[in-house]
Amino acid sequence: MRHRVGSVTKTFTAVAIMHQVERGLLCLDAPIGDLLPRFVPGERGRRITVRMLLNHTSGLRDYLPYAFPSFRGFPSLSDISPESLDDNRFRRFHPAELIGMGVAAPATGEPGGPTGVYSNTNYLLLAQLLEQVTGTTAEDYITREVIERAGLRHTGFPSGPRIEGPHARMYEALYGLIAPPRDYSVYDMSWVGPAAALVSTVEDLNRFYGRLLAGGIVDRASLTEMQRTVPVRALDGTTIDYGLGLHKVVVEDGGTFWGHDGSAWGAGTVSLTRADGQRQMSVAVNLARWNERDSSGRPRRHPIDDALAALYQRALGGGTRTGEASGDLDGQQGVEGPF
Repeated sequence: MRHRVGSVTKTFTAVAIMHQVERGLLCLDAPIGDLLPRFVPGERGRRITVRMLLNHTSGLRDYLPYAFPSFRGFPSLSDISPESLDDNRFRRFHPAELIGMGVAAPATGEPGGPTGVYSNTNYLLLAQLLEQVTGTTAEDYITREVIERAGLRHTGFPSGPRIEGPHARMYEALYGLIAPPRDYSVYDMSWVGPAAALVSTVEDLNRFYGRLLAGGIVDRASLTEMQRTVPVRALDGTTIDYGLGLHKVVVEDGGTFWGHDGSAWGAGTVSLTRADGQRQMSVAVNLARWNERDSSGRPRRHPIDDALAALYQRALGGGTRTGEASGDLDGQQGVEGPF
């Protein structure tokens, strides 16, 4: 069953960037303003590096609340509405349009600060950088040099709003604002592109992260760089332990896991592999943001959260988790995907 895996895509894009670093075509500490001056000009561009885009310490704000105006108040759930979901279902965004929204928005902090802020703007810029260095689109390069070389048979970027091949319908509840939940399986994913548009299967994700952590997709020096983490504030306000396109999740009595999670409208995904490669968990759900809001606007605990918590504990082989991917592995409340 194929599935929209959201921001799990970021690991694939980060791997493609590390390929260019290995070949000497890019430097992690090169200023993005020297490489893409028309996107991030002036002093700001000279201070933001490739590494800062990869680990979300650039200070560039996420463009999503501007592309989806009815979510402008997020993370306050009292100030959002589902109107933009339908407005953008078949809208074709251009990457430069989205990047411009993020660059023009107020900064989230100084470039290279000790704490990052999660932003899809960073990864659309990385996609533009890939295109400039490789002479082809980021999607084509990632498909040829990352997906196919990793031996993934059911992973790829969608060519249109529909998912090709067998897949579940994907239902969005938007914290009770859409009742009953609505099917958003058909959706133009140009609003996230190489930041979060991939379609994959849980089998392919396990294969990808297993090979990555075994040193079979990037070299050991690149993997070490990818695993250098900083605290990053997710778009829901929680803090995650983030490297270069990788989350770090420490499970008490279970070990250290690496991977990513993500969300698209109606879909959520978590994929984690233990550092020694001996334990893996990939989970896809086809109902997103199922938690209704309480009187203060915060998501209420739902039985689905408890069921997933039990599943994660059994699958990861431990108890208490720290540095959790997207802030809340007990449910999809914290999945950063479209937020």
